[in-house]
Amino acid sequence: MWIADQWKDYEVIDCSKGEKLERWGNYILVRPDPQVIWDTPRKDPRWKRKNGHYHRSKKGGGEWEFFDLPGEWQIHYKDLTFNLKPFSFKHTGLFPEQAANWDWFSEKIRLAGRPIKVLNLFAYTGGATLAAAAAGASVTHVDASKGMVNWAKENAISSGLADKPIRWLVDDCVKFVEREIRRGNHYDAIIMDPPSYGRGPKGEIWKIEDAIHPLIRLCTKILSDQPLFFLVNSYTTGLAPAVLTYMIGTELKRFHGHVESQEIGLPVTSSGLVLPCGASGRWEA
Repeated sequence: MWIADQWKDYEVIDCSKGEKLERWGNYILVRPDPQVIWDTPRKDPRWKRKNGHYHRSKKGGGEWEFFDLPGEWQIHYKDLTFNLKPFSFKHTGLFPEQAANWDWFSEKIRLAGRPIKVLNLFAYTGGATLAAAAAGASVTHVDASKGMVNWAKENAISSGLADKPIRWLVDDCVKFVEREIRRGNHYDAIIMDPPSYGRGPKGEIWKIEDAIHPLIRLCTKILSDQPLFFLVNSYTTGLAPAVLTYMIGTELKRFHGHVESQEIGLPVTSSGLVLPCGASGRWEA
């Protein structure tokens, strides 16, 4: 498992009974987590002294309950700064476990010894975009949500990266890649974090089990002759790491690199164990 264990401003304090107790900077949140199927005693007093609690509804969705939580606040990861706010379906605008991947590809970019062009698809609030730009890459950031792209721009400004070569695009990721193929544009590295399910701007249905392999195949057509890395993230239970390895290995075979996939996770302070948080597939030259 790849573990994001370099955080100072974020911590999984405990997890039990379908929920996790987290510290986000100076604030304590309780949020649901479907992976937490164990029923261990909740001994930490912060379970009762939280600043925010997302209650999941049995009918689907849910709602936040706040106890002295600001509308927005910041946390830091190394030299990066993220603006957080609680919004729809339990999220805060950041997936801390992804720091394990940020550290991996940042080192590859820094050691490449040449200019690196990165394409970040389904780029959300820009964690991977900022990490790649801070490491020295030029980045094309694509997400279908204008609100998310604006949030990512705010994170770039807060991180002192506003002047870095980042292209911010509100677009359908698949259609963007198809246009890049026609334009003849190429990238040295591709990052994608596709949702399990979603709808495009014109109501197109995205279901990851059906769409992920064709998208990986499509993206290989815009890789440069010397690609540096290819990263696929998945939060879909059915997409095991071995499945990611097979898809990526099949489509990038001609580049003669190495592919490995693992679960990604976060350390849990109370138990000393690791909470699994999805999976990532990494190809590298």
